[in-house]
Parts: sequence; structure tokens; C-alpha cells
Amino acid sequence: MKLVQKTYLFCLLLLFILSFSLPAQAQSGLQQLDDRIMIDLQNQRTPEQTGIFMFLSRTHLYGDIGVPVGLLAAGVISNDKQMRQNSLYVASSTLLSTGLTYLIKHIVKRPRPFVQNINIVPVYRAGSTSFPSGHTSSSFATATALSRAYPKWYVIAPAFLWAGSVSYSRMYLGVHYPTDVAAGAALGVGSTFILQSLKK
Repeated sequence: MKLVQKTYLFCLLLLFILSFSLPAQAQSGLQQLDDRIMIDLQNQRTPEQTGIFMFLSRTHLYGDIGVPVGLLAAGVISNDKQMRQNSLYVASSTLLSTGLTYLIKHIVKRPRPFVQNINIVPVYRAGSTSFPSGHTSSSFATATALSRAYPKWYVIAPAFLWAGSVSYSRMYLGVHYPTDVAAGAALGVGSTFILQSLKK
């Protein structure tokens, strides 16, 4: 497990460094791919789907806050110390992910898709910067921490289905590039490993 954690942390750091050091041609190629995917998603929008993905996008706060609060409440009611500790682990992972996300956003300062490309029309205009996706990083941190605390398929499957749905919604709504979402997912998962490493 320690080897897996160290390998993942190394890959996460490498991904972050590469995001700054890729040649201009490679960055341009990734940007073109990002733009193409965003416009394809935009062309597939329907009012029904837009309503669903707006709802899914908003659930990240309910999940990020509701999961640790629910675990804490259940742990207090049942006098379950492990459940209370799991609540702290999930909350800490999500907070760490959120903090790192805002730090990287401040450093990278990537414009939102609709700011960078006038052909991309968002469902709504999100604020701040684009890289990485905060909704994605916090959702994946919550899902990963919960899955590590309760490694059962009936916990893991819905947790990551929810996190993946939140992530996809950010692209569908036109407020994040695919690379923003991919980096957010890596950061969210990585935050739980970082926290676990710090505890040991």
C-alpha cells in the first residue's frame, strides 16, 4: 500500500509539473482537443439534460458536506468511534483537496472555456479560474475517502458514479475543460493518499 501511495503521489506531482513544462505545440494540441470536446458537448444539449446536469452539479456541496456530517451524526448516535474518525477523514480529505485546488487555480490562472473561446457558450457563467475543477476535486476526494473508509462495492460504486456525474456535468454546462476535470479528479484522489501518508 505504501508503494502504491508513493507511486500515485509521484505521478500527481509529475502531472502538475508537466502542465507547466509541455512544449507550446503540445499545449496547443491539448487546447484544440479541449475546445473540440466542449463544442461537441454543447451541440448535444437538450433542455431535459441541461436540467439534470445542473442538478448534478449542485449536488457536490450536499455530498461534500452531507457525507462527513452524516457519518458524524451516526457515529455519535451509535457511539461508534470508528465512524466518527471516518467522518473526520472524509472531511479532512475534502478540505485538503479544496485548499490545493484554490492554490493551483491561483498559480495557473487558466481562463474559463467561454472566456478563452467565444464559440463556447456556457449554460451559466461560473466565476474564478478554470484549472483544476473544484467541483471535481472535492467530489472525488469525498468519494475516495468514503471508499477507503468503507471498501465495499455498494459504497464504492455509487460514490464514484456520483463523483463522475458531477465531473461530467461541469463539462456539459460549459464551465470546465476536460483537462480541468481530469486534473481535478487526480487531485481529489491524490488528496486522500496525501492525508493518509501524513497520518503515518
